[in-house]
Amino acid sequence: MLLSRHTRRRDFISLIGGGAAWPLAAWAQQPGAMPVVGLLGLRSSDAQSDLLQAFRQGLKDTGYAEGENMAIEYRSAQGQIDRLPAFAADLVRRKVAVIAAADTSAGSTAKAATATIPIVFTTPEDPVTLGLVTSIARPGGNLTGINWLAGELTAKRLELLRELVPGAARIALLVEPNNARITETTVSDAEVAARSMGLQIRVLNANTSGEIDAAFATFSHERPDALFVGTSSLFAARRVQLALLAAFHRVPATFASRQYAEAGGLMSYGASLTDASRQMGVYTGRILKGAKPADLPVVQSTKFELVINQQTARMLGLAVPPTLIARADEVIE
Repeated sequence: MLLSRHTRRRDFISLIGGGAAWPLAAWAQQPGAMPVVGLLGLRSSDAQSDLLQAFRQGLKDTGYAEGENMAIEYRSAQGQIDRLPAFAADLVRRKVAVIAAADTSAGSTAKAATATIPIVFTTPEDPVTLGLVTSIARPGGNLTGINWLAGELTAKRLELLRELVPGAARIALLVEPNNARITETTVSDAEVAARSMGLQIRVLNANTSGEIDAAFATFSHERPDALFVGTSSLFAARRVQLALLAAFHRVPATFASRQYAEAGGLMSYGASLTDASRQMGVYTGRILKGAKPADLPVVQSTKFELVINQQTARMLGLAVPPTLIARADEVIE
């Protein structure tokens, strides 16, 4: 998916809001005035605005516009997962028409909070394994959503990293143990792929910003040839920190989505999160029109993006192979 090379950066309210909650406008507080969507998530307020814009575009594609014929209640846990249950319970008390769950934790929490209010989720994990739906084709119950397939791309990301840094032999793999299911899958897939490529993997764990710093501190005495950063809500929120640390230690790094490359990361490969957010908006709009979640198959991402930050590559003294440049969806200059 080819987007602009220049992304405007500013503080904004993220896909799931920059504060614990935004009050409804006066018109949205009037019973029956218009449908209200609850947007629930873990991501903190430094997430990028394109996700929220994409969600709104999906709603617009189905005939809904915030402030005109529908309202949105924003609930952000600001990275603190233990705040999600109270926010989900509040949205249930308010009897919102749909809960849009912007990440795996929000989806699971919303499911535990209500068996009647429709829920549209996004997740990089298998929603059947998570227990969110009965099957991809026939979700059943009150949930459906978007599966953006992060874990399945581990081997491909390693291949691209080796192509970018052909001499790499030792790869540091940074994961978030708190995100147990996807961490286990990522480590397993990475180790299998690494063996087939003749690479050595060293797993580094980080559950907090401080532990990210500590993981990079090990590079002073155990320097890897390259870094593979796993999929994680924490890492997405700390992507600027990760990009800066990789640059400081002069370690070529690969990430799971374009937001990292836009923040200064060297390279990313993964599903288009903006497209996943737009699709979540489309499904939310369809449910507002009367569709039932049980009848809407889970959408599995088909748009994948390779983004290379050429400026970061030059800073690291890397010459990006022309073949890789030619295959990139975007090269950030």
